[in-house]
Amino acid sequence: MFENLNWWEIGALLLLALLIFGDRLPAVIGDGLRMIRNLRSMARNATTDLSRELGTDIQLEDLHPKAFIRKHLLSEEEEQAIRKPLQGVYDNLRADVTGVHDELKDVAAAADPRAKGSRRSGTVAPGGAAPAPRRPSYDDAT
Repeated sequence: MFENLNWWEIGALLLLALLIFGDRLPAVIGDGLRMIRNLRSMARNATTDLSRELGTDIQLEDLHPKAFIRKHLLSEEEEQAIRKPLQGVYDNLRADVTGVHDELKDVAAAADPRAKGSRRSGTVAPGGAAPAPRRPSYDDAT
C-alpha cells in the first residue's frame, strides 16, 4: 500500500494526522480499523451467499468476469478453442517485439561513446557532443 512512499513521507503524513485529529487520533484509527473489518466481513458474507446460490465453491478472486467465465462457464476444450486463433498472432507479436528490442540494444551499444571499440559515424559538434538528429517536417513529406 505504501510502496511508493519513503519513511519521511510516511512520517509527514502521521504528523499531519496528529495535527488534524489531535487527541482523537486513537479513536479515528480504531474507527478506520473497525470499518475495514466490517468491509471484509461483508465481502466474505457476499461470497458465501453467492457460493450457496450458485451451488459451487467460489472465491473472491473468482468474481472477476474473466475468471468467472473461465472457471464456471467454459470447459478446458472451449477455452483452448477460443485461445487457438489468437495464439499465432501473440507468438508473431512476441517475436517482433523481441527483435525490435534486440535491434534497439545494438543501436544503443553502437551509439554509446563509452563502449569499447565503438565509434559514431558522422560529424561531431564542437565540444565533443553529437548533433541532435533533425526531425522531419511537413515540408519533407511534400
